[in-house]
Amino acid sequence: MPKEKILITDDSEMNRAILADILEGKYEILEAEDGIQAVSILQKQSSTISLMLLDIVMPRMNGFEVLDVMNKNGWIDDVPVIMVSAETGSDQVQSAYSLGVTDFISRPFDVNIVRRRVNNTLLLYAKQKRLTAMVEQQIYEKEMRSSLMIDILSHIVEFRNGESGLHIVHVRKLTEIFCRKIRLLTDKYDLTDEKIEIIATASALHDIGKIAIDDKILNKPGRLTDEEFRIMKTHSEKGAQMLSQIPVKDDSHLVDTAYEIARWHHERWDGRGYPDGKKGDDIPISAQIVALSDVYDALTSVRVYKGPYTHDEAVDMILDGQCGAFNPLLMQCLRENRNTLQAELNYETDVRPELREMRSYEAAVKKASAGGMSERTLRLLDYERMKYDFYEAMSEEVHFEYKCTPSMLTFSQYGAKKLGLDEIIMNPEKNPTIQALLGENTWATLAEHLKQTTPEQPEYSGEYPLYLKNGTMRQHKLILRAVWSDDLVPKLEGALGKAVDDHVAWEEREELAQKAHQDPLTGLLNRAGAQEKIEQRLQNNPEHHLALAYFDLDDFKDANNTYGHLFGDKVLQELARRMEHSIRGSDIAARIGGDEFILFLDCMNAPNIQPIVERIHRSLCGEYEDFNITVSMGVAESRIVGTDYETLLDAADQALYVSKQAGKAKYTIYDAEMKSVLQGVHNAITPLDS
Repeated sequence: MPKEKILITDDSEMNRAILADILEGKYEILEAEDGIQAVSILQKQSSTISLMLLDIVMPRMNGFEVLDVMNKNGWIDDVPVIMVSAETGSDQVQSAYSLGVTDFISRPFDVNIVRRRVNNTLLLYAKQKRLTAMVEQQIYEKEMRSSLMIDILSHIVEFRNGESGLHIVHVRKLTEIFCRKIRLLTDKYDLTDEKIEIIATASALHDIGKIAIDDKILNKPGRLTDEEFRIMKTHSEKGAQMLSQIPVKDDSHLVDTAYEIARWHHERWDGRGYPDGKKGDDIPISAQIVALSDVYDALTSVRVYKGPYTHDEAVDMILDGQCGAFNPLLMQCLRENRNTLQAELNYETDVRPELREMRSYEAAVKKASAGGMSERTLRLLDYERMKYDFYEAMSEEVHFEYKCTPSMLTFSQYGAKKLGLDEIIMNPEKNPTIQALLGENTWATLAEHLKQTTPEQPEYSGEYPLYLKNGTMRQHKLILRAVWSDDLVPKLEGALGKAVDDHVAWEEREELAQKAHQDPLTGLLNRAGAQEKIEQRLQNNPEHHLALAYFDLDDFKDANNTYGHLFGDKVLQELARRMEHSIRGSDIAARIGGDEFILFLDCMNAPNIQPIVERIHRSLCGEYEDFNITVSMGVAESRIVGTDYETLLDAADQALYVSKQAGKAKYTIYDAEMKSVLQGVHNAITPLDS
């Protein structure tokens, strides 16, 4: 069993040696000769340190300043502190206890007293940690069971409704995103972090009432009759009724919110929704936000009765009022965040499962105890920091962290070594070494740029010289990302950043790699880039309904011959633009040469790809200046020909051949019969060629 670790912090080497001799053998001893060293050790190892013996009077940073930093970082909750001092005045003792000190040891040292007080403190904290861990685990397991049951129920609804399997996930993440966005605009809805978590969790049950709707109506591909639509609309009341009959105990807020959402997520701001015709803010904000999330995901996803719209098409339809009336504040959120919404949704949906679990566990810890994170979470964060340091060293970037309160600049081990600095520098704005490194007035300039950031636009970057200790000056790109609190009115807490040497800039290497796979005229992927990405997607999603569309421009030579090659280039660029607006972010668009293009589509579980192909083909064709753009297209599906890239491309090419034989502006979807027909054509042509 590993020994408990004790950190002795004292500027006197003699005092450290005496305390180490008293405690040596039973404990592992770490030593710090001043407060700066102690903070540096705590920043890296706070999760493994069981106790700190702390002197009061020290140079550079005294004991009270160390305690202040420990409080602001939450370390004091997990690392008990015994103050060591010859000073026993009541004011100092009172100040120390108010800052979280557990006990006092006075000098000169009494061996038995030192050992007894260290042992008692460790036993007390060990018992407290065991009790906290038991409560944390119970809360965590209870939340996981509740979440599991909600997931099971919601996915039963999805399974019966023939949806993509991601609808519940998307609605939940969109709900959370919109909750946080509207909180930045107004405080009228009192959207605390806890309330947002409840609304997001409850959103998974918004369509629970569809369990009671007949499959023939639920999955009808065509338009519903008036009677069928009347039955379909009852799902909101049926869902609310189911939830109202749940025996409510501890989770009453969750059940109440789920009831609101299930019953009223089809109400509309102008009172023209159902089932109760509620209007304006008579509709609970939870139901309003889920309604918007539900509509957006329904538009951008495959349904039995339609193909997916692109992100921009969906946003335009909602803002134009084509999908009903919504709260003007929600429309403002959508309008202001339309350019980042897809990226936020993809990020939230693709977060690794273990990090999701870590978030849930951290939330459980906060509920169980007012003091910071659990040991388990801190160990995970330490592991992430270790990986971070490794990747940083490989990229040759200097990473740093700046905290406003207390004013503290922290470099990683690699960064400090490269710059010839201490890892932790207190009050860097007044430190002559930092001023010499950055040059005159640079710190003030960076501080001003940092203050101008916002939670919505937290990043700043610029080119600055760094004056290294070896006398050289190197131009660096400094990239800062502001860190904001989660308060209702966020406040700036500090920044994370990196300094990238222009000679080894990681971004430049990434950009070069990207350009190697990019078509310079249209900005789409080129043949090599498309093949690499498509093969990866085929390998990772073999169970998905995947399709490859291969097409070229009809009469493209006429465009070049009549209007010139510069106009021909513009036609190709216009077609590329239409392609990008016709597909979702998860699809792949590429120009593979001349006027030949491919689209790779993830159709999820769409039973029929024809409506999707029809919509895309129609969106690509149309007038451009004085030239009518039309395309001939062939489409091959993975479930018909398999998940090999070359086989898919060959089948799509054969379908394209059939389209061209039928005339211009046609598309053909490869099927099993086509293979034998094409083989017959090939056999008929071969003798003539020979």
